[in-house]
Amino acid sequence: MEHLFVTCAILFALYYVYHRWTRISVADIPGPKANSFLLGELLVRPYQAPFANFKVPGHQAEVFQSQAAETDFKWQAEFGGVIRVKGILGTDRLLVSDPKALHHIFASGYNIRKTDFRLEGTRILTGPGLGYADGENHHRQRKINSPAFGMAQTRSYVPIYLAYANLCTEWKERLGGDTSIVVDTPSYFTRFFLDVIGEVAFDYQFGATDNANDPLAAILSSVVPKFTTPSKFDIFVLGLLELAPVPLLLAFMRYAPTKGFRNSRHVERVATAVAKRLVEEKSEALMAGKSKRDIMSLLVKANASADPRSNLSANELYAQMQTIMQAGHETTATTMSWTILELTRHPEVQAKLRAEIQAAQRIIHERGDTELTAADFDSMAYTVAVMKETLRFHPVVFNTLRGAARDEVLPLSKPIVTLSGKTITELPIPKNQILVTSIAGYNRNTDVFGQDAQQFNPERWLDGTVKPAANVGIGMFANLMTFGSGHRGCIGWRFAIYEYQAFLTELVKNFEFSMDPTIQVRREPGLVIKTEQDLKIGKGFESKEREEKKTGNIQTLREDREDHESMKMPLRVVPLDQM
Repeated sequence: MEHLFVTCAILFALYYVYHRWTRISVADIPGPKANSFLLGELLVRPYQAPFANFKVPGHQAEVFQSQAAETDFKWQAEFGGVIRVKGILGTDRLLVSDPKALHHIFASGYNIRKTDFRLEGTRILTGPGLGYADGENHHRQRKINSPAFGMAQTRSYVPIYLAYANLCTEWKERLGGDTSIVVDTPSYFTRFFLDVIGEVAFDYQFGATDNANDPLAAILSSVVPKFTTPSKFDIFVLGLLELAPVPLLLAFMRYAPTKGFRNSRHVERVATAVAKRLVEEKSEALMAGKSKRDIMSLLVKANASADPRSNLSANELYAQMQTIMQAGHETTATTMSWTILELTRHPEVQAKLRAEIQAAQRIIHERGDTELTAADFDSMAYTVAVMKETLRFHPVVFNTLRGAARDEVLPLSKPIVTLSGKTITELPIPKNQILVTSIAGYNRNTDVFGQDAQQFNPERWLDGTVKPAANVGIGMFANLMTFGSGHRGCIGWRFAIYEYQAFLTELVKNFEFSMDPTIQVRREPGLVIKTEQDLKIGKGFESKEREEKKTGNIQTLREDREDHESMKMPLRVVPLDQM
């Protein structure tokens, strides 16, 4: 028996050594060099005391304190589609932008899932809704939600989108006798799309565009600003939490005194109270046969008719409202901001876009209509190309975290040469491996989107430049990762596309947009990639001040500079009837 035990032990040891030396280790994957096991390479902009000299372990500070996705682009160009980067305490992560690998990650069911940290963070923001649910629970919730976001239902909302495009009227009223105004467009768009989501999703009037004092509108508008570029200390603490067990995560997120988490808990409480009232109202309307067609009414109806064993609990139903509110207004508002910014940078694109919109308007007038329809939107090829290009070039979320629930093997579009010199076409990863899926990196993949993928060029969508992503189906729309992919892809992507197009056509039809070319706008990381005027780079007002000293306009220029510096993205707006 003793000899048998020794023999088994030796065989096991040989197997373990063989397995360890023959498997491809994540540590063998190339990536940026860290300065030490604990403290990675830091290329960050300086922060103020008390943590100005605090060094964050790993590469996380470089990722989150530079402009959004800047490191993704740099490392992808240097190392390829799968890159090993250091988290805190020497942990290895894989930054993934390879199309086949991404397809596998998002098509693997729940074998590669949101990390516990991201799941619990989502629950703090939105409750136990679709964004938080996992596994069979997620499948059940998505099944109930899906009918409200179908193609026919989404297209039926187009008249509401157009009716809400009254920002044009407000800007024209502000003009008075002037020929143009400078507007901080991101703040308008945030209020604008909050009103739309309230009407279409809940039949609820936020009154944000009219500056009504709705408490829910006020706190929803405060969520994203609370989660901007983190300090080095924040990154270190959050990195530790990503390694923490769920009970510790829950305790921290429920009681942490940080500004972001305090605000998130407050938002969740207020939104739940409003959701409870709305669900009660819509349930009563359903019983009385007076149900409406807003998304929340459709959810209440679908839930009432579902198998009781699979329907949503009251808290889950409230959480759907919070999820839609959080995900449905700031994302589209931010995309609109980036679109208008690119139109100011590329006036020829703006002119061509306007020409197509005007041509579409002539067609509908000839047939006796006054408003564009969903079918008209679908036929506007150049407008759709501009939208696709903005979604590609400026995804509002630049990466997401996933964790392997079991040992997995990632297929690769391109072979990787490991540090030990091996060439591999697939990559084994161990259970619990953290994967940072680079949405922004994939969206600028030159093999998919052409050699000029780092340039804004809507024509790529019309001239055949865009190729299928390594012969795999990826993304929810236009082969892009912007709306995610697979079973966790954005359920409301169709809603977002038609809403986006309705507002874009109204704005470009009515106004011409421009911006002082000396103003620089940075890609500010956070819950979404926000536009942020970079006052350290943009020196336009100072140079103009020097140029205008001889004319006596120096005081006016100083006042303009101060006014504009308080804006996220100051754009000059000229109504077309003034031109």
